[in-house]
Amino acid sequence: MIVTIDGPAGAGKSSAARELARRLGYRFLDTGAMYRAVTWAAKQRGLDLADADALAQMVREIRVELANDRVLVDGRDVTKEIRTFEITTAIQYAADNPAVRAQLVEWQRAAADNDNVVTEGRDQGTVVFPQAECKIFLTAEEDERARRRYRDLVARGESMSFEEVLSAQQTRDERDRNRPVGALVMADDAVEVSTNRLTPQEVVARLEEIVRSKQ
Repeated sequence: MIVTIDGPAGAGKSSAARELARRLGYRFLDTGAMYRAVTWAAKQRGLDLADADALAQMVREIRVELANDRVLVDGRDVTKEIRTFEITTAIQYAADNPAVRAQLVEWQRAAADNDNVVTEGRDQGTVVFPQAECKIFLTAEEDERARRRYRDLVARGESMSFEEVLSAQQTRDERDRNRPVGALVMADDAVEVSTNRLTPQEVVARLEEIVRSKQ
């Protein structure tokens, strides 16, 4: 069974999907981490992120793996490095690149082959797994999402204002909605769930209820 969880940045997809997968005994597929890993790798190589051809060539040469809660690039653990504000604000170059998206979609489908999976991202229920048995669209109010992102970044020791985080989120939301490939769109057969004023435990309980109703 494939469970897709799509939604905008800061809606709580990753943490909810990870815990949901644990409760169900499914594999968790963090597709956003893949785009972050590609962005990190490009920066490590000193590539111009705006050079679409160079980025497309690089993604054919590297290996990105999701091993439990770790993210590996060519065997190197980059789990912490890819969660910085610098990577977050540069991820659009990988996400907007059709060749990169095509490669990552291939990796994502291969990872879910013959397995029970909870996968989260922007286009999981619409592009990557349109045949998924259970599709969820997780959302929250703009300020609430920005507050969560701000708290996460501060907890990691990064220094920026809430206003900077909110502005970057608004820019990212706009790009996600208008991306030429893999745009953020709720699938017609998805169940929309708002996380406003819900605890993480309440969110996961609601998601588990939805999934089990479709098993």
